[in-house]
Amino acid sequence: MIIVMIVVIGGMMWWQSKKAKQQQAEKQDFRRNLQPGTEIITIGQVIGKVVEVDEQYEEIVIDSEGSKMRFAFNAIAREYTRPAYVSDDEVDENGNPLPTDEQDAPANDEAGQEPIDTTTVETEDGNKNETETK
Repeated sequence: MIIVMIVVIGGMMWWQSKKAKQQQAEKQDFRRNLQPGTEIITIGQVIGKVVEVDEQYEEIVIDSEGSKMRFAFNAIAREYTRPAYVSDDEVDENGNPLPTDEQDAPANDEAGQEPIDTTTVETEDGNKNETETK
């Protein structure tokens, strides 16, 4: 029983180290293939565009809102993709999009209104009353 546990633990350790090496190789490959113009985010959450890559010293220069900063390759976390933004005014309490007014309203609001026909009726005492019919 102890031998089986040792083999299982050894297998788990080998699998974890293999996975970690694979992730490390992917990150290193990403950092080596960075090109100017790529938007990145650093491990300190600084977002900017790559301006210059210096492979000799393993450094990268990024432009973040007009400020140029130099970072080591290891400080680059990943490529930055801006998340989609949806305003709270555009969704209901469940997060479903609200229908727009253009989709709900009929063209020129014609179907939403019915004409009202008015008829004037004269009573016996000489008063005139208007009656509405749809």
